Amino acid sequence: MKRNAHDISLSTRQISRRALLLGGAQLGFGALLLGRMRHLQVDQADEFLLLAEENRIKVRLIAPARGIIYDRNGVELAGNEQIYRVSMIREDADDVDAVITRLRGLVRLDEEVLQRALREMDRRPHQAVTLADRLSWEELSTIAVNVPAMQGITPEVGLSRIYPLGQDYAHVVGYVGRVSERDIEAAQTPDPLLQTPQFQIGKLGVERQLEDVLRGRAGARRVEQNAAGRIMRELGRSESTSGGDVQLTIDAGLQNFTQARLGQESASAVVMDVRNGDLLAAVSSPSYDANKFVSGISVPDYAELRENDHRPLHNKIVQGLYPPGSTFKMVTLLAALDAGVITPSDTFYCPGHTTVANRRFHCWKRAGHGWVDAAMSLRESCDVFYYELAQKAGIDNISKMARKLGLGVAHDLEMTSVNEGLIPDRDWKRARYGEAWVVGDSLNAAIGQGFVLASPMQLAVMTARIASGLEVSPRLVRSVDGIMRPTGVKGPLDLPRSWLDRARDGMYQVVNARGGTAGRSKFDMGGLKWAGKTGTSQVRNITAAERARGVSRNEDLPWERRDHALFVGYAPYDDPKYSVSVVVEHGGGGSTAAAPIARDVILYALNGGMPPLEAYPSSQREEAEQRLSSLELNPAVVRRGSGISEA
Repeated sequence: MKRNAHDISLSTRQISRRALLLGGAQLGFGALLLGRMRHLQVDQADEFLLLAEENRIKVRLIAPARGIIYDRNGVELAGNEQIYRVSMIREDADDVDAVITRLRGLVRLDEEVLQRALREMDRRPHQAVTLADRLSWEELSTIAVNVPAMQGITPEVGLSRIYPLGQDYAHVVGYVGRVSERDIEAAQTPDPLLQTPQFQIGKLGVERQLEDVLRGRAGARRVEQNAAGRIMRELGRSESTSGGDVQLTIDAGLQNFTQARLGQESASAVVMDVRNGDLLAAVSSPSYDANKFVSGISVPDYAELRENDHRPLHNKIVQGLYPPGSTFKMVTLLAALDAGVITPSDTFYCPGHTTVANRRFHCWKRAGHGWVDAAMSLRESCDVFYYELAQKAGIDNISKMARKLGLGVAHDLEMTSVNEGLIPDRDWKRARYGEAWVVGDSLNAAIGQGFVLASPMQLAVMTARIASGLEVSPRLVRSVDGIMRPTGVKGPLDLPRSWLDRARDGMYQVVNARGGTAGRSKFDMGGLKWAGKTGTSQVRNITAAERARGVSRNEDLPWERRDHALFVGYAPYDDPKYSVSVVVEHGGGGSTAAAPIARDVILYALNGGMPPLEAYPSSQREEAEQRLSSLELNPAVVRRGSGISEA
């Protein structure tokens, strides 16, 4: 059929419209394609270039040098040493087993370390994992020469922590160790350094508490590798920033002497400057070599420490809690004075016991002390005097005074697991046991037994506050990167001097007067004398039957059933500078086991070096000379002088 002109015109217009629509769509798609190509080739050129170069360019972190820890006189307590190691990146190695077999032919690989490294490579195949460290220079050189034949292997030079003074600071400075998965999970802000092979972070003590200060900041370097994984050249570098240096208040000479003086006793000692709170010595014995933990302690070595009944891994300085025994009696005396229930001149009669609610509470002296005043109660450590005070003052006043003197408080120290101890009161017993407080509880607490627990650190603080009349707290870190930390003095203790003098006079008589429980530990160094208080805390109950037949002597009992021996003191008596506390676990009597140690330690502090023999009573000088000359001291830190350095 023949089409007319109108139909032809209409058909032509429809075809033209469709062509335009199709052409427009094609042009639009082409423009979109061109735009996308421009975006990929121009705008993202650098990104794709970097991706393309990842097969030959690697970014490696540069670990910073860890900050150094010094004592108050600049003696290095924790430093860094250069070590050689070899690491491997699993994804860079074609055949891991073949590479390790070849590496075995060059150096000896510890099987335990190797298996741990293989497990770590399975978890993190794209990160370097250390196969062996602390290699010799010859071993590192041998590996470096053979690197082209061992894909994924990298010989490295790094730094590792070292503790030059061995055991002296294990419980204070602590130690570092390899980063664990738990460390990574616990990190509040992920740090790429934690993924660095063999990177070390603080695990205990100052190393852990000041980790952010000591760690420093990582640097980075870009290196070019060939197909075999061998580094061809360094393309760029940003240097790392070393960690901050830390200066402690501890005196290395006094610390070493105290550690040696405690020997292998299960014991602890703290020396504190009563004027500013500086800790001059803080020793837990026996100790251990922190260097063994840096690279990972062996199973046998760790088992030996863990199974030792003297608990060398336990930080007795702040974790050890003991009934303070008679060293607590100054607290009860001051509490009674503060409550207004006695005057400084009051006396009580001691027949050898006190009876409360048909229960007899014994004094250590079975025959009794007779009439006793405050000074005599401390000098001869009469228990009945304090039983009377407990009934008059009550536990709430005693607890209040104990906290004022620094007991029952977790002091702010750069140590791990600082314990607050236990100063009980009525509310505590009701919450803990669901029972009411009874008078017998108060009598036990008044002589530092029952529920009362304190650490050697707290006992040193208590003594410092009594000696100085200041609210002084312990300070362990003196400065960080040269910036001084505040002292531990908060202000006056807010106790009348006459009350403190009553306690001080009694403590003076403990050491210097006839009948004092620590009379054998007196000294006279150029006219300087000291004051103190002995304590013996029971770790077992003494039955009525045992009292009737005679209480067993400590030396006749197994070690773990013997009483703890305690002593607290300060010197000089008339111008206090240093306080000291000593606790000897299962040592027996405070006068025989703890006081002699405290005397030697305080004499070292006053003399700035080995105690002079002239300070000892003439009858004890030969014994003192033998004892002091037998101590194994570190000659690098033994000092001579007159008192601890104020540096």
